[in-house]
Amino acid sequence: MLRVGLTGGIGAGKSAVSSRLAARGAIVIDSDVLAREVVAKGTEGLAEVVAAFGPEVLTAEGEMDRSAVGRIVFGDAAARKRLEAVIHPRVRARAAEIEASAPDDAIVVHDIPLLVETGQADKFDVVLVVDVPANVQLERLTQQRKMAADEARQRIASQATREQRLAVADIVVDNSGTPAELEERIDEVWATLRGHGPTTKA
Repeated sequence: MLRVGLTGGIGAGKSAVSSRLAARGAIVIDSDVLAREVVAKGTEGLAEVVAAFGPEVLTAEGEMDRSAVGRIVFGDAAARKRLEAVIHPRVRARAAEIEASAPDDAIVVHDIPLLVETGQADKFDVVLVVDVPANVQLERLTQQRKMAADEARQRIASQATREQRLAVADIVVDNSGTPAELEERIDEVWATLRGHGPTTKA
């Protein structure tokens, strides 16, 4: 089994890369999806979030109000750490369960937005970083996600820097070009992963 850690800054197009790897046969474990599962309605994880932040983080239907939680933890490092202490261990445990059920020869891609920030780079055989310049991130967040420019800049600034991500990368995927160029690059990356050969930074 080859264990791949996939990361990239907000707006870099990490989802586009993970979906293309899945289409080629990778088993993709998406941390964002798991993070929603572990605090779904009725879970122990959600009960802990409510205990930490109060009932105002629930919707009328009894689900976690992600926007309300976001407003509490964004810009408040202590609050964010309390939230992460609930979510991160559960996400990692669930990811380990999924990985354990994969075939021995599988290429398992762990899609982790905060891989660098949470110090997990050394836990994988290969770290794959999706990279674009900051101005491309800003353009995508404001145009595609309709974020205000100030909010987009804050989101970018709250993550690891581009240099910090590139410093841990074994393979870099430049996703500032066209979809066709991305497909071509993913073909190259997939061939490298299939061969478990020397990694490339390009």
